[in-house]
Amino acid sequence: MTTVSRMPGTDERWEQFHRWGPYFLLAVSCALAVVSAPFLPAPGHGHRAVGLGAAALVLQLWWHRRRRTAAAGTPPALVYYAARTALAFALTWVNPFYSVFALMGYFDIGALLPPRLMKAGLILTAVTMAGAQSGGLPPGPDAVNWILFGGLFLLHCALGLLFSHLAQRDAERAAAKAAAIAELERTNARLEQALQENAGLHAQLLVQAREAGIADERRRLAAEIHDTIAQGLTGIITQLQAATDTHDPHRARSHVERAAALARRSLGEARRSVQDLGPGDLEHDALPEALEKLVRNWSAQAGARAGLTVTGTVEPLHDELEATLLRIAQEALANVDRHAAATRVGVTLSYMGDEVSLDIRDDGRGFDPLALPPRSATGGFGLGGMRARAERVAGTVDIESEPGAGTAVSARVPLVRHG
Repeated sequence: MTTVSRMPGTDERWEQFHRWGPYFLLAVSCALAVVSAPFLPAPGHGHRAVGLGAAALVLQLWWHRRRRTAAAGTPPALVYYAARTALAFALTWVNPFYSVFALMGYFDIGALLPPRLMKAGLILTAVTMAGAQSGGLPPGPDAVNWILFGGLFLLHCALGLLFSHLAQRDAERAAAKAAAIAELERTNARLEQALQENAGLHAQLLVQAREAGIADERRRLAAEIHDTIAQGLTGIITQLQAATDTHDPHRARSHVERAAALARRSLGEARRSVQDLGPGDLEHDALPEALEKLVRNWSAQAGARAGLTVTGTVEPLHDELEATLLRIAQEALANVDRHAAATRVGVTLSYMGDEVSLDIRDDGRGFDPLALPPRSATGGFGLGGMRARAERVAGTVDIESEPGAGTAVSARVPLVRHG
C-alpha cells in the first residue's frame, strides 16, 4: 500500500482525497460488510458493526470541521488518527471487509502524525490489514493462520516503511522546492524594488546631469567671454582712448585700425564660443605658432618686451589641450597688462615626454597670492578661471609671486597627442 503525505505543493486531487476519501472508503466497507455478512460466522456481530460504523461517521464529521486548523502533530490530529485506527481495528475484527476503511491509515499518516510517530501508526495499520487478509481478527487457532498473519504483517510493515521513506523524501524535495520558490519570489521582489530604485536614481541622475551640463555650459561661455570678448573690448577701449589722446593723425589712424581689428577678432571669437569651437588662432596654426603670434601682438599692444621660447620635441596635441593652454596664456598676459606694469615678459612652452608646461613670467610689481580677493582666488575668471580650465583637462596651474618681485604662472597638462 502506498503511503502519501500531505505536504506543500500536493496536488489538489490529493487534497480532495484526504477530505472525502474516508467517507468513500467507509461507505465501501459498509456495503461489502452487508453483502458478506450472511456468509461469515458470528452473524450476531452485525449490531456491533452498525454502532462502530456510526461512531466512525461521527468521527469523520468532527474531523471535517477541524482539519483546516489542525496541522500534523497537533492534539486534534493525533486524537483523530488514533480514534480512527482503533475504530478500523474494531470494525475489521467484526468483518474483514472493513479493512478497506483501514486503508486510509496509509494515505494520510504524513498529514496527521509527526515523524516520530509515523512508524507506530504504520505498524498499527499493518496489524489491521494483515489480520483482515489472513481471515480476520483474531487469527484462527491453527498455526497456519498465525504464520499467514505474521507473514502478511511483515510484508505490510516493510511496504509501509518503504513507502513512508519515499513519501518523506518526496516531502523533503517538495519543501526544498517550495523554499527555493519562496526565495526566488523574495529575490524577484528585491530585484523589482532595486529596479524601481534604479529607475528613480536614473531619473535623478538625468536631472542632475542636465543641471550640471547647463552649469558647465554657463561657466564655459562665461570663461570664453572673459578670455576673448572682454579682453577684446578692453583692447578696443585702450586703442580708441590712445587715438583720442594723440594729435598725430597717422598715429590716431593706426590706433583706430587696431581697434577695428580687435573688434572683428572679438566678434569672430564670440561666434566661435557660441558654437563651442576652439580659438580662431588654432584654426590654421599649431600651438607654438599661435602662441608666438599672441606674444607678438600682445607686446605691440602693451608696449612691453615679450618673447616665446619652445623647448623639447614639438608634438601635435589634442585640440582641447592646445585650446586650454592658449586661453591660459591669453588670460595670464591680460593680467600682466592690467595689473603688473611689467617691462619684460617671458613665455616658455616645454614638451616634456608625458606632459606639457606653459610658463609666463614677468618683472612687474607682483602681489601676495594669499591676499587675493575671494572672487579671484576661488571662482573668478582670472587666476581661478585658469585653474578651472586646467583642471578640466587633468592639469594644474601654480602661481608664484610676491610684491615687487614679479609673477610666474606655470600651467601643466598631460601630453595627449592629437588623434
